Parts: sequence; C-alpha cells; structure tokens
Amino acid sequence: MSRLRLLSAAALFAVAAGAQASSFIVTTDAVVNALKATSDATTNIVSSSFKDDKIVLAARDDAASFVASEGSIRGVKLESALDHIRHQAPQLNASDAQLAQAILTI
Repeated sequence: MSRLRLLSAAALFAVAAGAQASSFIVTTDAVVNALKATSDATTNIVSSSFKDDKIVLAARDDAASFVASEGSIRGVKLESALDHIRHQAPQLNASDAQLAQAILTI
C-alpha cells in the first residue's frame, strides 16, 4: 500500500508542477503582450504626430545612443525632443525609453 501512495504522491506532484509552469507562462505572456501594446500605441502616436517635427527628427542619433546604452547616454537633442513631445502630447504616459524607441521608428 505504501508503494501506491508513493506513486500517487509523485503523480500529484508532477501534475501540480506542470500547472504552475503553465500558469507562469500564461502570466508572462499576458504581461509581455500588455507592454507590447503600450509600446505600440506610444510608437504610433509619436511617429504619426511628430514625423515632420524638426526637433524630434534631430534627436534620432541621440535616441539610438540612448536605446543602445540602455539609458546611460542621454544626449542634449534627445532631452530636448523628450521635453517637446511631453509638452505637445501631455496625455502620453510613456517612459523615456519608450519615447526614444518611438523616435527611432520615425
């Protein structure tokens, strides 16, 4: 009888571990998709609204440096563009990294 209990416990443990793993994957996918949707919306707003803006276009090199350095390099033109975007579109709740990536898509 103890062998049956041991096998039952092992099977139950395997099922529980599988359920946790799939739950983690579903949660991770939901978070990643939500972040992607936010990033896509930011990119669409910035690229459509500022595609002819000289201040934003001048900041592309600084934006590339900012993204490549993961925020360590912050050029003057990028800072100016970020301030300009936030002044022109105050409803936009985006991080500096999201705006820099959006500038690169223009």
